[in-house]
Amino acid sequence: MLNILRKNAQSIIIQVIVVVIAVVFVFWGVGSNLNNNPNALAVVNGKEISYRDFQKNYEQAVETYKQQLGGQMPQGFLESIGLKEQVLNQLIQSELLRQGAEKIGVVISNEATQRKIQEMEVFKTGGRFDLAQYKAILERNRLSPTAFETGIKNDLLVNRVINLLGSFAKISEKEVRDWVDYIDLEIKLAWAVFKSADYLPQVKVDEEGLQAWYATRNQNYKFPPQSKLQYLFFNYDDDLKQVAIGDEAIQQYYQENASRYNTPEQRRARHILIKAATEEGPELRAAKKSEAENVLNQIRKGGDFAQLARQFSEDSTKNNGGDLGFFSRGKMVQAFEETVFNLKKGEVSGLVETSFGYHIIKLEDVIPEKMQSFGEVRASIRKELEQQAVKAITFKKVSTAYEDIIKAGSLAKYSEKSGSIVKRTDFFAQINPPQDSVVRNDAFLQAAFGLRKGELSSIVETENGYAIIFVDDIKVAVVPELSAVREQVVTDFKKEKSVELARLAAEDLLKKVKEQQSWPAGQEKKETAYIKRQGPSGALPDQIRQNAYSQVGKEAYPEKAFAMDNEFYIYQIVDSRPAQEGMDEIKRRNLEQQLLAAHKNKLMADWLDQLRKQAKIWTNVKMLQ
Repeated sequence: MLNILRKNAQSIIIQVIVVVIAVVFVFWGVGSNLNNNPNALAVVNGKEISYRDFQKNYEQAVETYKQQLGGQMPQGFLESIGLKEQVLNQLIQSELLRQGAEKIGVVISNEATQRKIQEMEVFKTGGRFDLAQYKAILERNRLSPTAFETGIKNDLLVNRVINLLGSFAKISEKEVRDWVDYIDLEIKLAWAVFKSADYLPQVKVDEEGLQAWYATRNQNYKFPPQSKLQYLFFNYDDDLKQVAIGDEAIQQYYQENASRYNTPEQRRARHILIKAATEEGPELRAAKKSEAENVLNQIRKGGDFAQLARQFSEDSTKNNGGDLGFFSRGKMVQAFEETVFNLKKGEVSGLVETSFGYHIIKLEDVIPEKMQSFGEVRASIRKELEQQAVKAITFKKVSTAYEDIIKAGSLAKYSEKSGSIVKRTDFFAQINPPQDSVVRNDAFLQAAFGLRKGELSSIVETENGYAIIFVDDIKVAVVPELSAVREQVVTDFKKEKSVELARLAAEDLLKKVKEQQSWPAGQEKKETAYIKRQGPSGALPDQIRQNAYSQVGKEAYPEKAFAMDNEFYIYQIVDSRPAQEGMDEIKRRNLEQQLLAAHKNKLMADWLDQLRKQAKIWTNVKMLQ
């Protein structure tokens, strides 16, 4: 559902206007009068919030975090962010909102809720509301119609309250002009970069200094432990001739695993996205929707979809003409996916609203669902079944050998008696194994370096067979003498010292520039053209530009040399001026909408804060423990 008042982190305006907003989460089925229910978790002005409602919303919040974190959460994560307290606070906030709306006469009818749902594109087929599709989508998302409709009703309530309170919000022409000047301010910089690589020739290596430097860092050069091994290897391929897989077994496997050989339908689409976060105010969303409709009209008049995507889309695919490539079901957000899989090849959608904003979609191509025939996969199934069968044969052979080694008392005696060839390695570290494919196997190395000198491993399974490993000898990890690693130490020493020289040179120049309030004569410098906060900045790294803008109105220089990797930058703000080209009308209108939305959100936050101060709220904190 919509989180109506969340800050718009994408907007430069909202990034700068730091409005502290109590975020409103609208949950389903909260706020009924439970008549002194002993399971009440909180009471807000006499209205009870049950533990059942809390638990439902808490579980939903947990599931959301799981999805965001790839299905796994660190131990203690939910406790560290105080999720239980967050959910309870959100429920209280939601109840306060409903009560406040009731006091000022805001009511949402069932008819208005139904109309809103019927207008949602995701529930339409052929441009008309489809009840069966509505029920199917809710079922896939584990929502009942009653819960979903209550949620939509609450969303409409929030929007209506925002609109009502927002009618008191005003922005002056001066405020807009000040922000236009702020956003479009251009600056010109003189700058210099000091690269550590340029100072390498200046670094002098004296023996005493190198010895002292190495003494404080010698653990970084520690030689890892090394092992010298003997091993037997039993390759699956050696036993394949004993395996016979009949056509009947292959046919049966094909039938039992038919889903493995079915490729689902794939569709290739392009899209144009006009970003509009669900948290933005209605006016701003309306402006974004109008912008998207203008682009859609150009397409319907024959405009090139790919070219318009490059021009207007606010998605990372814009440079590719909005091309998303081929994808199957389950890869896109629900509304987007439903639209794509209901389009015909070459067809362009209407506006599709998602949490990202407004999309215009064109279906480029369709690869139908395909079931690979038995003939196409017969050889691969035979090979797979052979590999499964040969494992048992090889394992029986290696098990017998292992028992014989134990009886013989050593790998060497077993080799003499059986005639089996034992392979040997020289000393090597786990991070640098020999080229032998058996030894380089991760399972082999893990087992080998878990053994002590004179120990025999258990049977080790690898990708190509089974191994038995014996540790002949071990060299423990040691810190080498400087002479053993001198070449690398000298390289690292010079690199570190060159970075220090570059930093000192940058700081020295910065000090002179500040003292003289100008660039010293004879000191090499580079100059930018007039640049803006966003857009091209030439050879100047963007981090330096942003740092310079943070100094506008304070000082013409950075506080200290700006470090990036092994390079150090200093700059001087030579000049600043208003943009030579005025802000275009669409950007100005969007700016006005963002400023108005910020004012409305502030009014909403203040109103909710006042409701909370005046409310009588009781919570049973013990139930959260």
